[in-house]
Amino acid sequence: MCSRRSAHTSPKAREVASRDQNRETDHWHTRKPDMSEGALSRAPAAAQNCHHMFAEHSAHAQAGRFLTVTILLTVSLVGCGGVSSHGSGGAPPPGGGNLACNGMTPGQTASLNGFVPFTSSSLWNTDISAAPVDPNSASIMSNWVGSVNMHPDWGTDPTYGIPYVVVDGSQNLVNVNLGAYPEESDPGPMPIPANAPVEGGSGSSGDRHVLVLDNNNCFLYELYNASPNGDGSWNADSTAVWDLLGTGNAQRPYTWTSADAAGLPIFPGLARYDEAASGSINHAFRFTLPRTSAAFTPPASHDAATSSDPSAPPMGMRLRLKSGYDISGFSANTQTILTAMKHYGLILADNGSSLFVTGASDSRWSAEIDELKSVPSSAFEVVQINPVYTNSNYPAGAAPAITSFTSSVSHVSSGGSVTLSWNASNSIYTIISPWPGAVRGTSLTVNPTATTTYTLYATNQYGRTTATVTVSVP
Repeated sequence: MCSRRSAHTSPKAREVASRDQNRETDHWHTRKPDMSEGALSRAPAAAQNCHHMFAEHSAHAQAGRFLTVTILLTVSLVGCGGVSSHGSGGAPPPGGGNLACNGMTPGQTASLNGFVPFTSSSLWNTDISAAPVDPNSASIMSNWVGSVNMHPDWGTDPTYGIPYVVVDGSQNLVNVNLGAYPEESDPGPMPIPANAPVEGGSGSSGDRHVLVLDNNNCFLYELYNASPNGDGSWNADSTAVWDLLGTGNAQRPYTWTSADAAGLPIFPGLARYDEAASGSINHAFRFTLPRTSAAFTPPASHDAATSSDPSAPPMGMRLRLKSGYDISGFSANTQTILTAMKHYGLILADNGSSLFVTGASDSRWSAEIDELKSVPSSAFEVVQINPVYTNSNYPAGAAPAITSFTSSVSHVSSGGSVTLSWNASNSIYTIISPWPGAVRGTSLTVNPTATTTYTLYATNQYGRTTATVTVSVP
């Protein structure tokens, strides 16, 4: 399948200057072209006047990766009253008490208070210190990484690195209008604050990632090329929802992108000050290289080839700091980061400057930045790359099966309560649009103020299945 490269590269002189300023600039995404017959964008949210157009995917869209089950289809625009808020217009989605993520502190660059995204079986959280070295490690390091030092792509300036925000159950749900990659995106609504931090700052022309963690329901929302609208909704070229209580392995369908080029989540791979200061980091880090092949290895699900050479690194390739590399002379926080690199490594997630490692900027970072810059590429090795997938040999299997998606009543007065119930097997995560977005369990209550068609999206590593049900409001 052909791919297209977006124009996020920078002139060489600017690249050199940016290296000195601790910022990644020659950072680009390569993604598949939009193969949809029509954009699946969502109309902007409005509390009293919000509409949702139901679009049925054709049988051949994405080579059969979508399966649509229609319970009841309306051909008119339908209202989505009660869509714009967690706290009003309907009961909030199931979440709240006693979930592992509830202890995350709300706010920008907030502490997760020890919570680690995904389970211990996640490939992000797997100790690979004893994994075999790839037989081509030396060649890969020499030819594709080069004689560079590691570059921590974050600092104290908030326009460096990739920021994030933690929200709670009071955060309004808003629509996200999808742009370039609707067929490989997750639909809204999503709990994105109007002032959510954007990578590079509000005026950035770069990748403009937005990362939001919901401590009420334990979902991570990631947007690529995102920008806010005056009505509270957001625009984004790509969106992805991640279940923070899952494994994070093979969550997106094979060959799908995400807010990151490799189809990976971004947040779990960030270097964060709260973790470094805690003395323990138990996950891998995200990093970039300028040239990658048309292949990927788990946990990646998508290639973003910038080289036709099959020996170039695949997305998802993992580097590891060599066990014998002496870290005793570094500060405590830097030792914490380097120890994690020995045990969990670095996962190749995007095209960009060589050996740029991604983190979240924080005013408390200090000596760590310059210390990390002193670590040479020769201190790293490639962990064995296996399996390797391409667009012609990735695993195939059954998409989720939706056996039912029903409403307790088919007609209701404006604002009345309706219970939606569903049964979906073999699904890794589930979304209901136009409200309430990502959900857990098998039922919830909605309060439509206008006739609304609800679409259930069930997704696993092999594809996505949808079903619809309409509730009429006189």
